[in-house]
Amino acid sequence: MPFRHLLFFLLILGLSPAAWAQQPRVFPPPAPAPADTVSDPNAQRFANPSVLGMGPSKGLIVRYERMPRFNVSSTAKVDGLNDFSTDATKNARLSIKGYIPAWNRPHLKMVVGVSYEREEFQFASRPANYELYDNIENKGLKSLATQLVVLRPVDEVHWYLLRVKGELSGDYTSDELSRSDYLRYSAEGIYGWKRSPRFSWGLGFQYGYTFGRLSLYPALLYNRTFNDRWGVEALFPARVTLRYNASPNSIFYTGYSVEGLSYIIRLRTPLVRSGQPDKVALNSLELRETEVRFRLRWERELLSFLWLGAEAGYRYNYAFDAFDRINADREKIIDSHLGSIPYASLELFITPPRKLLEKSGVRR
Repeated sequence: MPFRHLLFFLLILGLSPAAWAQQPRVFPPPAPAPADTVSDPNAQRFANPSVLGMGPSKGLIVRYERMPRFNVSSTAKVDGLNDFSTDATKNARLSIKGYIPAWNRPHLKMVVGVSYEREEFQFASRPANYELYDNIENKGLKSLATQLVVLRPVDEVHWYLLRVKGELSGDYTSDELSRSDYLRYSAEGIYGWKRSPRFSWGLGFQYGYTFGRLSLYPALLYNRTFNDRWGVEALFPARVTLRYNASPNSIFYTGYSVEGLSYIIRLRTPLVRSGQPDKVALNSLELRETEVRFRLRWERELLSFLWLGAEAGYRYNYAFDAFDRINADREKIIDSHLGSIPYASLELFITPPRKLLEKSGVRR
C-alpha cells in the first residue's frame, strides 16, 4: 500500500468522531498502573480496570502463529457452486500492533492503537479450482486497523471505558483497496467499579464480529487478584483467563477466548445464482470466521523493556462461512468447516522499562 494511502487512512480513522475508541485483543488497554498503586499516600486516587498482579503494559507487539495440516471442506448453499474438500497445508498468522498514550492524566487516559494482521493459507491442491480458496491463497486475509481507547476515572470507585476501532479487512491488494468496500467498525463500552486494588469489575456492551456476524451483546468485565500468585482476568463471554504469577518477571495464563473476524473476498468471476433472476450478481462475498481457543500462555521478561510470550492451545473452528453482502436477504452462499487442531505462537512485546516505572512511583 502506498505510504500516502496509509497516512490518509490513519488520519481519517484516528481523528474522526465516528472512530473514537474493541479492543486490542489485549485487556485492559496499555497505560500506566492505577493511581492507587503510587507510593505517595496523599495522592488523589482514581479508579480504573487494572488490578495488582496483572501483566505489564504493551507498547509494541510482534506475534507469529502457526498451525499444522488440517482438512477444509465447503458445502454450497446456492445453485451454481459445487461442494469442495481439500487439506490446508499451511495456516499462519502474523500480527504487528502498537499502542501510544495520547493523553495520560489521572482523570483521563487516551491510547491510540495501530495494527496490521495477515492470515495466510496454502492448500494441497494448487490451484484448488475453487474460487474462494484460490483467492485466499493468492492474496491472504489482511486487516489494517486503528483505534482509540478512552478511560475516564470518575473517582476512587467508578470508571468508564470506551473503545472504537476501524479496520480495512479482506483479501485486498494495494491496487484494490477501497474504504467503502473493506471498512469495518467495532466498539465497546464498560462502566465499572474498583472495589480494591485487587478487584475491579464492570458491565457494558461489545459491538463487533466476535461471534461471527456484526452484533451487539452484553459484556461482563471481572479482574480479580486473589493472592500474590493467583488471579482471574475476564471479559465474559468473549474470554476468561486464569493467571498465575510465578515471579515478578514470569506469568502463566490459561483459559479460553472466542475470536471472530469478517473479511471481504473479491470474486474474479461474478456469481450468478441459477433460478434467481431477481438477485444481483455477486462480485464479492463476506467471509465470517469464528473460532474458540483453549490456551496455555507464558510471559517472561527478557530485558527491563522486552518480554517474550509463548502460547500453545487448541483451536475449535465454529464457522468459516461466506455470505451475500449485496442482496437484502444476506443469504449464506458457502458453508465451510476447518478442522479443529492445536496451534502454537511466539510473541515479543515492548513494555515501559521497569526503572522508569519505579522512578515515577508506579509498580507493575
